[in-house]
Amino acid sequence: MSTPLHRLQDLGQSVWYDNIHRALLDSGRLREYVDRYAVSGVTSNPSIFEQAISGSRDYDDALRLAVEHGTDDPEALFWEVAIRDIQDAADVLRDIYEASGGSDGFVSLELPPRLSHDTEGSVQLGAELFTRLDRPNAMIKVPGTREGIGAIEELTVFGVNVNVTLLFSLEQWRAVADAYLRGLERRVDAGDDLDVASVASYFISRIDAKANQRLPSELHNRLGVASAQLAHWRRLSFSGVRPQRLLWASTSTKDPELSETFYVSALAKAGTVNTMPEATMLAFARAGEVVGTMPTDGAEAQGWVPRAVAEGIDLDALGEELQAEGDTSFADAFERLLACIRTKVGKLRSEDERRKVRP
Repeated sequence: MSTPLHRLQDLGQSVWYDNIHRALLDSGRLREYVDRYAVSGVTSNPSIFEQAISGSRDYDDALRLAVEHGTDDPEALFWEVAIRDIQDAADVLRDIYEASGGSDGFVSLELPPRLSHDTEGSVQLGAELFTRLDRPNAMIKVPGTREGIGAIEELTVFGVNVNVTLLFSLEQWRAVADAYLRGLERRVDAGDDLDVASVASYFISRIDAKANQRLPSELHNRLGVASAQLAHWRRLSFSGVRPQRLLWASTSTKDPELSETFYVSALAKAGTVNTMPEATMLAFARAGEVVGTMPTDGAEAQGWVPRAVAEGIDLDALGEELQAEGDTSFADAFERLLACIRTKVGKLRSEDERRKVRP
């Protein structure tokens, strides 16, 4: 059955699902989403894993086994269960990866926030996790902070697929694109292959949510899409290599006045990715509209952006503010995830102790 999501696919835009949990894999629902909703990639984040671990018993056996084998650090336990999920999702999407020549079918795993401002640590753990995942269609998520820029270049040199996160401005995106190209150029100089993929995740609705607080109503919900259009218009490419695709993240609407599918329709464009939470994906599958494609020349964006600037919006400063807030929010989510794992492990140990004392 064809849906509006398949029309995005026909247009040349990849539909990625922003969710992962053990039941999604064990039930076969991810495979169903691939077939029914044109899903060709998966992204994950700490909040998603926290909900999955705390809200079900799906991870109990894996956590119990890891503890029995001597692993009790919450972060180490997280990697034990998360890596298996990413591997299994990557296996579901492997056919897409192969059929696309290695340009689609990816599953992303995020570095911990303690490394957001640690280039060396990000490179070391990013390479280690990519090796442990042992899937060509795995991606490591690295934030586009100043320190993350160096990690993106080095990981690209090492042949690690990178999903760059927390991008909110053209300045941040340009730095990320340049880092990816530098990494590829160094691979060329070393005689290595260029079979490396990357996406740059531009967070759309968060831009509007912040800018709307400072703009008159006629400019509300315009800046996020306009910024995305400018990034796409100015995107960089390097002859002979796979381009770093722009990924539209945070495409669920924050403003109740907007349609649930507003950003998905507005950001329809070949050669890009849209990663959607389940509610947005299902809403677009039911009633989404692909009314055209995002303008290529940036003309529409160049109408809205100057008006926002005239109202006092500094786009680069806004991007820095949003990135810092996103980094803090990510750190809080990861701490909640680790606390969730500690609590879960404590409950499992109590259950095991009670079993031992029963007659």
